[in-house]
Amino acid sequence: MFDHGRMLRILHADLDSFFASVEQRDDARLRGRPVIVGPGVVMAASYEARAFGVRGGMGAREARRRCPQAVFVPARFSAYVEASRAVFEVFSDTTPLVEGLSIDEAFLDVGGLRRLVGPPEEVARILRERVRREVGLPISVGVARTKYLAKVASAVSKPDGLLVVDPERESEFLHPLPVERLWGVGPVTSARLRADGISTVGQLAAVQEAHLGGLVGAAAGQHLWALANLMDPRPVQTGRRRSSIGSQSALGGSARRSLAELDAVLVGLVDRVARRLRSGERIGRTFTLRLRFGDFERATRSATIPRSTASTAAWIETGRALLRAAYPMLEERGCTLLGVTISGLVEAGAEQLELDLFGQDVDRAVDGAVDRVRDRFGSAALTRGVLVGRRIGHEMPTLPDSGPARG
Repeated sequence: MFDHGRMLRILHADLDSFFASVEQRDDARLRGRPVIVGPGVVMAASYEARAFGVRGGMGAREARRRCPQAVFVPARFSAYVEASRAVFEVFSDTTPLVEGLSIDEAFLDVGGLRRLVGPPEEVARILRERVRREVGLPISVGVARTKYLAKVASAVSKPDGLLVVDPERESEFLHPLPVERLWGVGPVTSARLRADGISTVGQLAAVQEAHLGGLVGAAAGQHLWALANLMDPRPVQTGRRRSSIGSQSALGGSARRSLAELDAVLVGLVDRVARRLRSGERIGRTFTLRLRFGDFERATRSATIPRSTASTAAWIETGRALLRAAYPMLEERGCTLLGVTISGLVEAGAEQLELDLFGQDVDRAVDGAVDRVRDRFGSAALTRGVLVGRRIGHEMPTLPDSGPARG
């Protein structure tokens, strides 16, 4: 009996150095040259710049030192969002089963196209040709039986490549790769694994799951052990609403900032995210503050409030408490990126109505009035006093959608 579970069906499509590729597409003078997007912090680097060791998140000074001939260009987020929408139209025209991961990558389930188009590798070839022809951008595609293997394959195939993982040779493909290829292995986990003599995926697969849990924690150990042993039953998920929504701002220039400067960035981000929540008729309960230090290491701080809400004031208060607690560390190590995420989202109608003992009705009325003014006259029609005269950095775009917080 034929095992359909062993068939190729998943594509992971990932645009190559997306921001830099858009710049090279739109300006012929940049093609073939090392291009870096971003003023104070590298937001994207073309592969010509990456050949010199330039990476995203690196400071501009270090990037110039490594690649003196690089061309620095300012970010054009509207161009990137437009390009992303065009690419996702190609995805959706290929198959209705598309799961967007970010502005520049997605999973596609093409298992049902065998009779209409051909095997998944042929669908991937056509997809790459269409993105190049219709949008003018290079894209790498991995084809595999599972989402995780497809994602690894697209990364290995870069730049501008196509890699198919034969279901009968999955271990041969995956196990020689460095353990950092596993989804969820960052610098800290990598250091722990390598200190224990685990440097490849194959070595991790051979370790007892309980031993791995002792190194990195039970949940993480179970997750990594399953991936290393080719266990990933997750389907491509479409039409699902987001479980979280966030925004982050890359901060150019010096990494040293006062609490007041970081507070202004925080308020601007929370204002933006809370409005998206209300536009999508969602409420949330957990606030996460995302930080990147001057040495480009990252950290998060989170808090869960008693009642789900979309109130801007409530989330600003929560975020400020986290920022104040983290500031001694930021004062010492600097800050190059600040982000906020609100998670645990549910429909606004799921909120339990209570007596207005804490001013929620006032907050809702204020938020509603501000939203109506901005909807009619534009986002700049009203701003918070703490933001007047301040430039809060460059917002990093997320996956475009047809409406805030919809997913």
